[in-house]
Amino acid sequence: MAGGKGTRIAAVRSDLPKPMIPVCGKPILEWQIENLKASGLTDIVLVIGHLGEVIKDYFGDGSRWGVTISYFIETQPLGTAGALFRMPELQEDFLLMSGDVMLDVDFNRFINFHKDHEALASLTVHPNNHPFDSSLIVTEILPASNGGMPIHTNRVVKWMNKEDERLYYRNVVNAGIEMISPRLLEEARAKLPSLDKVDLDRDVLKPAIESGKIYAYETSEYIKDMGTPERLVEVENDLLSGKIAAHNLSVKQKAVFLDRDGTINKTNGFLTDINDFELIEGAAEAIKQINKSGYLAVVVTNQPVIARGDCSFEQLQEIHNKMETLLGKEGAFIDGLFLCPHHTDKGFDGERIEYKLDCECRKPKAGLFVQAQKASNIDLAQSYMVGDSAIDIKAAENAGCKKAFLIETNGENALLGVVNEIFK
Repeated sequence: MAGGKGTRIAAVRSDLPKPMIPVCGKPILEWQIENLKASGLTDIVLVIGHLGEVIKDYFGDGSRWGVTISYFIETQPLGTAGALFRMPELQEDFLLMSGDVMLDVDFNRFINFHKDHEALASLTVHPNNHPFDSSLIVTEILPASNGGMPIHTNRVVKWMNKEDERLYYRNVVNAGIEMISPRLLEEARAKLPSLDKVDLDRDVLKPAIESGKIYAYETSEYIKDMGTPERLVEVENDLLSGKIAAHNLSVKQKAVFLDRDGTINKTNGFLTDINDFELIEGAAEAIKQINKSGYLAVVVTNQPVIARGDCSFEQLQEIHNKMETLLGKEGAFIDGLFLCPHHTDKGFDGERIEYKLDCECRKPKAGLFVQAQKASNIDLAQSYMVGDSAIDIKAAENAGCKKAFLIETNGENALLGVVNEIFK
């Protein structure tokens, strides 16, 4: 979709359509096409409108890039989805993306996810540093049973626009890249009062949530709208530093693993009440520095409160939602969270016997690190661990991490000091 006017970025180049604004000397749309080609996607349709002849003159038939490009010309604005209902070539599931987003994505992982879930549409979602003014995607979590963990199905159950009332939430933001089945368009067409101007999110995707066939693909890869002059500068810096290419999940990732209690949030015994959750001074700034570095920020935490019966999985999820909300308000986010609910000690009132076992995930064992490694293609030997106990240090050693740091429990700016040491 390359037909927008880009009014916020017009101060940079008002003579160019937004997707043609150069990033390090190359139009952002060209970076996208090269990324698509690297994933084997070579049949491309560009929807053009405002100053569209500039795009068409530059890219032609796409042969220079080893792809085939055709064009759909909007003679009048059709919204973010109107053109889709007028394009006869959309007979198979297709990838839809905006032409003004800087990215470097392993699209094949995304496509495989879409196929595996037999989705009407799959949405690419990720955490960002401003979730409070972004559209948030809520996915289904099935209750734990038989001593297992809750199951994250990735099925979308709610779409919260930025104007919707919200308190605590997971930082899962719609990134604006979708895989769409023509069946979705067929079903939407029958319900739309007009095709003259159609909003993809509000008119097509959100109403389809009730079908149970809309899924969210979570990724830590680099996807950023460069719609303001400030973001354009940030994107160029990220490109020059190598951060953008390094986040493609076909490439081994590096992470800073973080314990939770005493490292990110204040602790005084077992935390079971959401009202007692409070970030340690400097923790958000430290995680923000990790985000900027190109490393993933991944939380690995023992939570025996489940086995002890002190806290339910639902209550624990709300505590973690509060953590992500508070971090997001300070411009920080985590890329993953992995927890162990087990504990071998017995004799507590209300304890859950099914979680009283000698597992492979409880630190100092390396199970949580292995789970994170599989989820995000992490190179443990190039990753760090920061925690407040000897158990964290031993866990990092067992996982084969590069180095582990022990900080003072509840220490103000302790995490920030270590992060500054890692990246000095």
